[in-house]
Amino acid sequence: MRKFESTKELRIKKTPLEQVIGQENAVEIAKIAARQRRNLLLVGPPGIGKSMIGDGIASLLPKPEHALFVVNNPDNPQRPTVVVRNEKQIRAFEKKMADAGGSLVRVEKAPRKVTEILGYRCSNCGTLSSPNEESCPQCGKDKFGSASDASIEDALKKIIPSEISTLRASVEMTQSLPSGKKERCVYQRHGERTLLRFGEKAIKKQEELEDYAEAVLVPLERSPFVEATGASETEILGDVRHDPYGGGEYGVLPFERVVPGAVHESHEGVLFIDEISHIRDLQRSLLTAMQKKTFSIVGKNPQSAGASVKVIDVPCDFMLVAASNIVQVEEINPALRSRITGNGYEILLNTFMPDTKENREKFAFFVAQEIRKDNSIPHASSAAVDELLKDACKRAKVMEGAKKSITLRLRSMGGIVRMAGDMAVAEDRKLIERSDVKEAVKKSVSIEEQIVYRYGSVSNGLRSDFEKKLGDKNYFI
Repeated sequence: MRKFESTKELRIKKTPLEQVIGQENAVEIAKIAARQRRNLLLVGPPGIGKSMIGDGIASLLPKPEHALFVVNNPDNPQRPTVVVRNEKQIRAFEKKMADAGGSLVRVEKAPRKVTEILGYRCSNCGTLSSPNEESCPQCGKDKFGSASDASIEDALKKIIPSEISTLRASVEMTQSLPSGKKERCVYQRHGERTLLRFGEKAIKKQEELEDYAEAVLVPLERSPFVEATGASETEILGDVRHDPYGGGEYGVLPFERVVPGAVHESHEGVLFIDEISHIRDLQRSLLTAMQKKTFSIVGKNPQSAGASVKVIDVPCDFMLVAASNIVQVEEINPALRSRITGNGYEILLNTFMPDTKENREKFAFFVAQEIRKDNSIPHASSAAVDELLKDACKRAKVMEGAKKSITLRLRSMGGIVRMAGDMAVAEDRKLIERSDVKEAVKKSVSIEEQIVYRYGSVSNGLRSDFEKKLGDKNYFI
């Protein structure tokens, strides 16, 4: 192994796939899977790099190109629809919405009658003031005291009451343009000294969009890697939130309560599920989503107001990277496995690698990676790395029966690195030393090993604990 004083000298790889060590075959297939958009089933014990491979695949994919929007259906609010837009379409729609917006007008430049109606100007003395003040600060009279002009009375019929004041919020009128042409326009309260003016063109666009309302379901800017390990049905497949008012006049409209699942959030990306056998019946729904590349979102709770809401065929074109240990492979739905192998690969990951110079260097880089990821412990000396290697070789021999090998159960090795780093910090050392590693190895034994050391066997420990409980008269009360 190349000589180095500490792991600070080692430059770690930038991408997750390059940081995976000892799984060359899996990494090679993962790169192919990313390029061809294939599914993967990774099999092996915990802590050997399955999630890093999934994350690595996602890092090779292009950025998601589409966002999903859920749109209100005025004719049937319980059946919102889905709209898919790329970035260009999103910008075009935003421009369309912006075109329906108004232009800012200073109160001093607005027609006098408009400012009186909207509460900016006193109709008695003409003084300008905040529209939130109902009485004129100059003369003390009601701002609408002499607003008896017929044109103002007609305009008042079209006024929209403000929710925060008894004063008016907007008014529609016909106004003469400099060209002599008359145009329908709307003035709306905006600030203390400004109004919004909507011309004929903006009003028509607003009328077109009057019944249109939408909410972002899956944004354009998102991570292409979504992990759903141990997730619930709602988290994986989506749901519709409950509304105590049933989405009626005082409630929240159904389209605003739709919640995407992981299958939708991973659209155009990677859906990673470890211990996939644990989701049991949800595997069938997952299979349906993979086959159709769409999955409808419905309310899951029959007692909820969301139970009557359904969004049909929400896009979910994802790559599935599933993981399992060897024992639970047979618990994976056969149809789901068939779907994976029909458009992807099954890979049995390595649990150890030969003890060679090249692999020792890879292990040293792994130690450097763990230290940089933790970001709260010092770097390790070359002697400390050597001691970690000794323990890694011992673990390979004890757990795998592999001589002259290095374990790839690297999550547990990472725990030792962090424990040794904490000990170095406690002693105010600038580097993790060999003694820190030795002490960390002693203290990092599992609870089962501790029970065996104290009682001779796990069964003896259980028996001793139960006998103590029998002797405690209050335990069974």
